[in-house]
Amino acid sequence: MTLQPNQLRPSPISATVDFDADGVQHGFLKLPISTDESAWGAVMIPITVVKNGEGPTALLTGGNHGDEYEGITSLLKLSSTLKAEEVSGRVIIVPCMNTPAVMAGKRTSPMDKGNLNRSFPGDPNGTVTSQIADYFTRVLVPISDVVLDLHSGGRTLDILPFGASHVLDDKSQQQAALEGAKAFGAPYAMVMFELDAEKLFDTACERQGKVFVATELGGGGTSTPQSIAIAERGVRNFLIHYGLVQGKVEMPEGGQMYLDMPDASCYVQSQHSGVLELLVALGDSVKKGQTIAYVYDMTRSGTAPVAYKAERDGILMARRAPSLINMGDTLAVIADVVERLEA
Repeated sequence: MTLQPNQLRPSPISATVDFDADGVQHGFLKLPISTDESAWGAVMIPITVVKNGEGPTALLTGGNHGDEYEGITSLLKLSSTLKAEEVSGRVIIVPCMNTPAVMAGKRTSPMDKGNLNRSFPGDPNGTVTSQIADYFTRVLVPISDVVLDLHSGGRTLDILPFGASHVLDDKSQQQAALEGAKAFGAPYAMVMFELDAEKLFDTACERQGKVFVATELGGGGTSTPQSIAIAERGVRNFLIHYGLVQGKVEMPEGGQMYLDMPDASCYVQSQHSGVLELLVALGDSVKKGQTIAYVYDMTRSGTAPVAYKAERDGILMARRAPSLINMGDTLAVIADVVERLEA
């Protein structure tokens, strides 16, 4: 029997902060665990709450995947600098959502191999990762109005920096998120197609009617001064756009390009294992039928590589970062360039 959300036991996670108190609070979300190393232990997820009177609530999250550093870094910095008098409403900052994965520098948790962004809505009786997802779904998302989840490509992908929203049934909700994705102020803004959205944090938020904006801000398992600058400017732009702090939204000097991912043909996935040679760089234009990559068989020499071709016109907006590739790995993502983004 599947339990409905209102039948689930309360989350085992407790917060050391008071979400209703004005001021700046730094604390933890504490998830009890029992391991060989700590019989009565806890997963300690850092959290900062900055509140000043009435107003909207923004939930800012990083570290949904533990090897994506732009969000983690920019939100750790914001947590130590944002002052209550700057805020109208409430800002909840969680720089390291999946703290076990962040501490291990991996996409997934070493405690249960859980991918947090494939674990929603979660389960209070499930694994560590599932319990974290449940807490966000049933506690933090309901008290929030707008949500910004900061991602990048991690160790296996490199991605053009963009703010993104999704196609939604509620077009007013979609438009509000789309405007936030553009106001984030990355060099690119996108309507993003997910291969399987059912268990994403994105979907858990959107199904509760929240305005949700996601980002991808680089990758390769590192960050750069440029990617951190885009993340920091984008977070502040997001708070300005939705009325939580004062200021003017700052757009990139070179302007912003709009991208659309209409369907799964945007993803080019490998049917072979070997070494990858990409023939186009991030941001390059491609034409349908153009050879964009070769995969070479490393088990023997003298064998011709397998060519991979683009299934659509557009630009290369993401690529596999490691040169080693296995069957099923996404080697490239191609997005359409569009003149405008509208719900």
